[in-house]
Amino acid sequence: MFQLGKTIVSEDIIKKDFVCNLSACKGACCVDGDAGAPLEQEETEILKSIYPKVKPFLRPESIEAIEAQGTYITAEDGELETPLINGADCAYVIYNEDNIALCAIEEAYNQGKISWKKPVSCHLYPVRVKDYTEFSAVNYHKWQICDDACSLGKELQVPVYKFVKEALIRKFGEDWFAELEKIAKTYR
Repeated sequence: MFQLGKTIVSEDIIKKDFVCNLSACKGACCVDGDAGAPLEQEETEILKSIYPKVKPFLRPESIEAIEAQGTYITAEDGELETPLINGADCAYVIYNEDNIALCAIEEAYNQGKISWKKPVSCHLYPVRVKDYTEFSAVNYHKWQICDDACSLGKELQVPVYKFVKEALIRKFGEDWFAELEKIAKTYR
């Protein structure tokens, strides 16, 4: 681990390789697990405001889940998350013709209906950020469903931090990312 500004960063985001391989995993990270996507407080207001524009992209069961639970939920541990459909799929999941899980929010963004891409936690994955009072911890989340992404990343020689460059800049800024790149050169 190393410190970069007000972040403590795991060396794994520099040392490990990763490129999503949707044809292999089918977007499992959006449907497996027991919790919705982590949300930041300000993202809850965004979800409320964009819901009418995202709704046409959603599946009927998604609409039902969101209208029953809300555009976001507060989990038992107090964390803010996207709601789930029957404890499984993120409520914002849609499927393409190849049965690959995609994000309805991102689809609305891609079609120019909204200007917000998706929750930053989804954009950052497999990087997870945990905010503390004095700093944020920036870690690589290893999950067996992403083994194909690790293999593809290794084959293409793309470290995690480069795969999520846009999301890291979105979260921490260009200057932070430039410093991260300088540090990465000493590790690889």
